[in-house]
Amino acid sequence: MAVRNFAGALRGFAGVGANSSGHLEKWVSGAGGLTGILGVMLVSQAYLGLSGSASLVASMGASAVLLFAVPHGPLSQPWAVFGGHLVSAVIGVACAKLQANPILASALAVALAISAMYYLRCIHPPGGATALTAVAGGDAVHALGFHFVVTPVLLNVLVILLVAMVFNYPFPWRRYPAAWARNHRPSAAPAASRQVMAIFPREDMGTEAAAMDPALGISLASVNAESGTLHPADIRIGGYYCNGEFSSDWQVRQVIDSDGSGTTEPGTDDRVAYTVVAGRNRRQTGTARREAFAGWARYEVCLNESSWQRVAATPCAIVTGNAA
Repeated sequence: MAVRNFAGALRGFAGVGANSSGHLEKWVSGAGGLTGILGVMLVSQAYLGLSGSASLVASMGASAVLLFAVPHGPLSQPWAVFGGHLVSAVIGVACAKLQANPILASALAVALAISAMYYLRCIHPPGGATALTAVAGGDAVHALGFHFVVTPVLLNVLVILLVAMVFNYPFPWRRYPAAWARNHRPSAAPAASRQVMAIFPREDMGTEAAAMDPALGISLASVNAESGTLHPADIRIGGYYCNGEFSSDWQVRQVIDSDGSGTTEPGTDDRVAYTVVAGRNRRQTGTARREAFAGWARYEVCLNESSWQRVAATPCAIVTGNAA
């Protein structure tokens, strides 16, 4: 038991989370990265040559990880990719021209790119590598000057965005950008048919679960966890589901898409895509068989003011309590 607790604590410290993605999802993501970087390499080599393009392709490789492994993540969306790379490229070229010391110019380029991405709401981590490439990319990059922003950076961004849109489209649970996944959701059930169960004040809960998600400003409300898991047919696109854990493993997931087959029989491979909206591994996305997802979920929940509350089939009064 002590060994298991130590291993769990070590995983938590290192940030090792559970990965529910199947083998198909992993290989599809890899194939997308292959296709995207092939296009980027062809564009970059045409303007910088093989040696000159290597450093820039490194930043695009980081973008490929986001676009094809977590296509619904906020850092993967088109404005983040487009703005993050372009703004960082402009800043990097400017720093290279205005600061003769390459070490100081490199540090300034990355620092200013981070601040600019914050203000423009286009935070994209690989943008920092693009800014650094503009300063430390060598003579081939420096010779381009501000033309570097257009070719190859802009062309590379357009290529990888186009590949991500086309490549992910055949997979309903991966459609990119995230707005395309939302556009394919059926409308939610009428509000009148969805009631919430009674909840308890936050202070009645264990401290670990109560402080689960301060970044979203959402407090976890204690809920009745007496029922079993949901039936696969109950899982609907747009719904929020909770695993009912009263520990650091507590999660709320929103189903954002499915493969559209509608199959709910046990043992079938009907899959749903979800994003974690609260609790452990917040903002991560994943896919699971509908049957497996239903087994994970204890009940459907909805957000009422600042508390996640259980959805029930019959009306029940809401105990507001102190959920702040």
